[in-house]
Amino acid sequence: MFDINKIRADFPMIQNAKVAYMDNAATTFKPQCVIDAVTNYYTHQTSNVHRGDYDLSYQVSKEYEDARVAVAEFIHAEPKEIIFTSGASMSLNLVAYGYGRKFLKKGDVILSTEAEHASNILPWFKVCEEVGAVIEYIPLSNEGEMTIEAFKGAMHDKVKIVAMAEVSNVMGYIQPMKEICQIAHEYGALVVCDGAQSVPHVPIDVKDSGVDFLGFSGHKMCGPTGVGVLYGRFDLLQQMDPFMLGGGSNARFDICGNILLKDAPYKFEAGTPAIEAVLGLKAAVEYLRSIGMKNIYEYEHELRVYASKKLQELDNITFYNPNASTGILTFNVNGVFAQDAASFLNTKGIAVRSGNHCAKILIELIEASETIRCSLYFYNTKEEVDQFIEACKETTVENCVGIFF
Repeated sequence: MFDINKIRADFPMIQNAKVAYMDNAATTFKPQCVIDAVTNYYTHQTSNVHRGDYDLSYQVSKEYEDARVAVAEFIHAEPKEIIFTSGASMSLNLVAYGYGRKFLKKGDVILSTEAEHASNILPWFKVCEEVGAVIEYIPLSNEGEMTIEAFKGAMHDKVKIVAMAEVSNVMGYIQPMKEICQIAHEYGALVVCDGAQSVPHVPIDVKDSGVDFLGFSGHKMCGPTGVGVLYGRFDLLQQMDPFMLGGGSNARFDICGNILLKDAPYKFEAGTPAIEAVLGLKAAVEYLRSIGMKNIYEYEHELRVYASKKLQELDNITFYNPNASTGILTFNVNGVFAQDAASFLNTKGIAVRSGNHCAKILIELIEASETIRCSLYFYNTKEEVDQFIEACKETTVENCVGIFF
């Protein structure tokens, strides 16, 4: 049973913040079990991993590797295919520099979309600058949705990398990754997936989808900040270069500069990791699995449909993605600057984000330089949606100006 009241009781911030928190695409609240996992490391387990010849270090090292197993099971991967990073940005940069810069050459094409987050497009800009590859874009609808027909039409033999988000952080559409991977692989291209907005919200199976790389962040899925994951097919990870070297990444090196790196994933994890964050991520994964990702997706979809219907009834709102299926609702209040509207909503106890949301190419497509993003998660309620809608009704130029006086 999906018991929303029981779920909300697990999150101290829901009680402490006293706000209808709808900025979950930016970061999420943490359940008590995650907080406990982090504090338990500092109060009862503090030691380094993979280094100490004593019980405490051994125990923490085992828990750290257990976290790798838990994440692998969560996305249906092998533990050796899970690299712990600082977040989705580092994960996607690692692919661009560790694989793209090494293997792409002049004239190769990276295929992407205009809806991408900066973390999944800027690294490829840099790789193109260095190796002479080029970026091409898949045509999107006016609502920022990509069809499989448009993707097929954009594919050709020079495409070597397809880089796209499974769920756009602005438009909220779910891309058909299995079909995308099948088509890309027919052309010999690899698929690099930004999973920052999909892994926390929908069931993920990397073996079924066939995705080659997947990056995501812990803090967007009820885990701590400072930790993320790069999944990569093991054979590809073995070919890749790390972009950081140091303790823990090498098997040996000598005075002549000869270095023997460890196998993946360890060659990518130089230095002391964010141990407490990894243990917190393990707790977050276990918590999400206890609720069930299918249950989470279905509840969020129901909540999104409820919110979308009400938002479309407001005549002062321009709604950019009414047909998306995830909890991201992107809109503007007619005649009101996005930041002013978001500030007014704050006075009504609503926390949303305004701006371009790090997707700065998309503004040309939707013809809006700034938007307001309401992003729901499984601990939000219909009552909070009602509060949000009532606040939107009151968002006028006069009321927004009034908050500054």
